Amino acid sequence: MWLREWVDDDVPVMVDLFDEERVVRWTPLVSPFDADAAREYLKRARDFRALHRGAQLAVTVDGGEACGEVLLFRADDGAPVDLGSDDAVSEPAPTLVGEIAYVIGARHRRQGLAARSVRLMTEYALRDLGADAVILRIAPENAASEAVARSAGFRRTDAAPVVRERPGRRVVLHTWVKREPA
Repeated sequence: MWLREWVDDDVPVMVDLFDEERVVRWTPLVSPFDADAAREYLKRARDFRALHRGAQLAVTVDGGEACGEVLLFRADDGAPVDLGSDDAVSEPAPTLVGEIAYVIGARHRRQGLAARSVRLMTEYALRDLGADAVILRIAPENAASEAVARSAGFRRTDAAPVVRERPGRRVVLHTWVKREPA
């Protein structure tokens, strides 16, 4: 599996990947996700990267056609992040927390791409960027993403749920965390 920057030629592939019912259900992406939406998304991704706010990378099998996307950004833009308590382990509150989000296109699911891309991005955040912890925010009804979290070594915290507004609905998300082993 390879991660790479999105390129202009990816616009049709982005439409295929992101204009899909499950993507609309679990992400804040616009629907319908057409070529204009893809070009705007690509522009925002480049701006986001240029401002050093995070990275939005295409997930590929071999560096070629995108199968999905993985994003890494600073959780809550630097504000303190409630990670709940660790199972009877007293650890200092993390100061740098990365958050990962991901999407794998319908025809590429069940190949382990989501878990591998999350593991790779988590390792990068913890080891190369010096993050104290990495989190995922997952709706409790999203069993597939919960399975990805467990497979990638994350554990659900007892932190208060986070509510995010989506067009026409609210989504309640639980926090999953992974820290660098002591």
